[in-house]
Amino acid sequence: MKVLVTGVKGQLGFDVVNELEKRGHETIGVDIEEMDITDEESVNRVIREAAPDSVIHCAAYTAVDAAEDNEELCERVNATGTEYIARVCRDLDIKMMYISTDYVFNGQGTRPWEPDDEREPLSVYGRTKYQGELAVEENLTKYFIVRIAWVFGVNGKNFIKTMLNLGKAHDKLTVVADQTGSPTYTYDLARLLVDMIETDKYGRYHATNEGLCTWYEFACEIFKQAGMDVKVEPVGSDQYPAKAKRPSNSRMNKDKLEENGFERLPSWQDALKRYLEVISV
Repeated sequence: MKVLVTGVKGQLGFDVVNELEKRGHETIGVDIEEMDITDEESVNRVIREAAPDSVIHCAAYTAVDAAEDNEELCERVNATGTEYIARVCRDLDIKMMYISTDYVFNGQGTRPWEPDDEREPLSVYGRTKYQGELAVEENLTKYFIVRIAWVFGVNGKNFIKTMLNLGKAHDKLTVVADQTGSPTYTYDLARLLVDMIETDKYGRYHATNEGLCTWYEFACEIFKQAGMDVKVEPVGSDQYPAKAKRPSNSRMNKDKLEENGFERLPSWQDALKRYLEVISV
């Protein structure tokens, strides 16, 4: 199978390309230099010339707070750019996978979000990712929408790297304890996404590593596994006012994966252990 992957410089796109190549798929990885997704002509030309069997669309504007001040750019990337890709995929009868986020929900309550729950985003980032989902759904029948959350990978910045750096400079930190979700390792996620793109079991899915924690609990486990003596104190989100509203509930129901024959990802603690081994080499 020939697969075109967008956003190859990002944490997830990088791992998806590696996984596809490992399995012997012909892979074309693009980032903004090769294909500016906000430029319809660029999208048309690159995808038509590549003539892939499928597209895995990982590229996105993900700076959640900056998005509040750069609404137009965020919308061009996450919504308009996704629509350009979806239209070409429709015209060429190519299957498409769109990587989305738990931010399309309102983040309230404690019940895990179902793939078909009502979408009610609270931020510019969430709204534009929701618009991207609609662009895929309105243009295609052969699509996967995969919502992910709390992602960490070797390539790029993430919460783990931030904590490790802060832990080197401070012996005491405060971390929010009123947001709950599942940390997700892009290496594990990439394997699942390739499993999925190899099938025609289309639809909306949720994909994160197994288990739940707060950011505070995540930080405690990071320092414990890294063998660092850092005291972490739990605080409320009101102690860290941010431009974009964060979901307090990022729990995601992943039963649909098993129902369609896909394997659930390992626990987030196991993923963290393997990740720390990789980045400390």
